[in-house]
Amino acid sequence: MLMPFTPASQIVPENLDATRADALEPLYRELIDRELHCVKCLERLLMDRSELDAAVSEAASVLYIRMTCQTDDRAATDAYTAFVEHTEPGLRKWGFELDRKIVEAPQAGDLDQSRYATMLRDLKAGVDIFREENIPLGTELTMLAQQYSQTCGAMTVDFDGREQTLSQMGRYNDTTDRDLRERAWKAAAERRYADADRLDTIFEQMLPLRHRIATNAGFDNFRDYSFVSKRRFDYTPTTCHDFAAGVERHVTPLVRRLLNDRKAAMHLDTLRPWDTAVDPMGRPPLRPFKDVRELVDKCARIFDTMDPELGRMFRSLDDANAGGESGGGGGLARSLDLDSRKGKAPGGYQSSRERIRKPFIFMNAAGVQRDVDTLLHEAGHAFHSLSMRAEPLLHYRNELPLEFAEVASMSMELLTYPHMHEFYTPGEDARARRNHLEGVLRGLVAIAIIDQFQHWIYEHPAHTRAQRHGQWVELQNRLGLGLDWSGIEHLRRAEWHRVLHIFEMPFYYIEYGIAQLGALQLWLNAGADRPATIAAYKKALALGASRPLPELFKAAGAEFDFGPATIQRLTARVEQELASIAP
Repeated sequence: MLMPFTPASQIVPENLDATRADALEPLYRELIDRELHCVKCLERLLMDRSELDAAVSEAASVLYIRMTCQTDDRAATDAYTAFVEHTEPGLRKWGFELDRKIVEAPQAGDLDQSRYATMLRDLKAGVDIFREENIPLGTELTMLAQQYSQTCGAMTVDFDGREQTLSQMGRYNDTTDRDLRERAWKAAAERRYADADRLDTIFEQMLPLRHRIATNAGFDNFRDYSFVSKRRFDYTPTTCHDFAAGVERHVTPLVRRLLNDRKAAMHLDTLRPWDTAVDPMGRPPLRPFKDVRELVDKCARIFDTMDPELGRMFRSLDDANAGGESGGGGGLARSLDLDSRKGKAPGGYQSSRERIRKPFIFMNAAGVQRDVDTLLHEAGHAFHSLSMRAEPLLHYRNELPLEFAEVASMSMELLTYPHMHEFYTPGEDARARRNHLEGVLRGLVAIAIIDQFQHWIYEHPAHTRAQRHGQWVELQNRLGLGLDWSGIEHLRRAEWHRVLHIFEMPFYYIEYGIAQLGALQLWLNAGADRPATIAAYKKALALGASRPLPELFKAAGAEFDFGPATIQRLTARVEQELASIAP
């Protein structure tokens, strides 16, 4: 059973179509025009607003889920487009009017600050940067992001006798047949490159829109605007550059040493992009599951053993076994869509349906180790959502600091290590653990590159396409893996097209690095006291966004710091662990 919750109020009609502006405007207008006579009146406004916003959030989430689950479904695409074009502009305006009403209310200072201070701080930051002229620009950006998803979702290749998605092509990355690996890697990369001009064009339409949004709000560039819009109260661009410096100094050299060891073990003169996932000892690829049903069942058993409460949460999402808890908001009668298929958007995500307060997990499983990591990761996000189920304020459920939201997910990838026997034999278990830890290190490198790339992009809004591609290669040369790209340099220049965050969620990437360092701290804590670590993890998740970011880290048992010293300490511990695991 899921933790029960009681709606904050009954302001939202049961049959409300929350996708339509004409149905929503009278409800929002009543809140905006409501007279406030006392602090209790303000608190009631907050509760009523949370319920209405939750209905809208769920409606938008369901539209997005349906569109990404089948990007070639015209009806799903049209419904999402209609919401973006005709409903979201009004929501942005009404949301601003409500935010301003709340932060400027004479009663705001009388609210219990231990309860409401974080929310008021967040709302004030949004009010300060809101500009009505940015509403249509935001709509244009959302439509362009949809074009990116549709373009990537349509990418398939004819390979090995059948049409395959690019996610499915990932199964060849760890085959021991090097010629097959190369052909498969190139087939997928060249297919993506076939749309390189289109993807660059989409981004070049996004770039001036984002710059205008920033300058309209009084900022010099979109980078500076983003730090305020993302509520980055606890660090600065300089801190991000320090993170990159720490990665360059401590992580990149270790990753390159490990890759040199791989090259030697494989008896190669150079390491190519298709040589990084295969087992260096020539052992058969790890194949942890045969189908999605097996993947879900094994993850469920892991969470049951790890912590019964987490097990119950995960099983509540299992469409086949959730019983009366199954079903979803807006008629979306499932909580998982995990297989890869033609027309499905790339990547993986967890989306919360806030009216019924139940998560949805989306991914593209192809039967490889990375799929296990992805489902464990997205389950962590789902645990975060379910842990806050009783929180009446939507703001504290839905406006999570991403830097801590990713601790919730990345910790699950690390804390489940002792339970990998569900997928593997003891020898395979060690291989999977080593692969994941090496992936953590490579991930920190990728995060630093992608974050620094975005700093450069938005500090130089007038750059050319050639300059942008050149900056990507320069960062790869300085911070990257040191692979041999000779003869395929064109693919390297456009490799950033794979990063959907750059297109759809700009400046959302350093959060992964901050969170990874937090998750590594929880992993180390678990080595000393596993039950206490999991208890602290759950306690911190239940706080939602009600506390500042450093306090959330502290509640979980981690220090909020992502500078070179922390990177050095944690990298050394990962290196020590790798030394204890046979290649």
